[in-house]
Amino acid sequence: MSVDSEMRILIVDDYKTMLRIIRNLLRQLGFNNIDEAMDGSQALQQLRAGNEEYGLIISDWNMEPMTGLQLLREVRADPKLKGTPFIMVTAESKSENVIAAKEAGVSNYIVKPFNAETLKSKMVSVLGDF
Repeated sequence: MSVDSEMRILIVDDYKTMLRIIRNLLRQLGFNNIDEAMDGSQALQQLRAGNEEYGLIISDWNMEPMTGLQLLREVRADPKLKGTPFIMVTAESKSENVIAAKEAGVSNYIVKPFNAETLKSKMVSVLGDF
């Protein structure tokens, strides 16, 4: 199965610069159908609005008022969203964080800083080759 470069991707980060960086990396990889949310609760509203179906969620871990981990748990608990691939982005490489994310059902994990090659390898592991 080939990955649809037109699929919608939701990127979630409370830091505008990071949103821009991830958007630019996704564009380098050929993905242009990208929506943004500034925190987990805004992302959840967009996901549950049902107007769009997302093929991938890329979310930062550390955000207020809803963290990426809380967002991940909400996504996995929602029957309509639970199968959506979810990549967590964080500056924290602590093993307990990785374990918590895995237990919550994360699809993959990226430690900042990262480049297009790293993002692509994580996306390939989650979505398949493109």
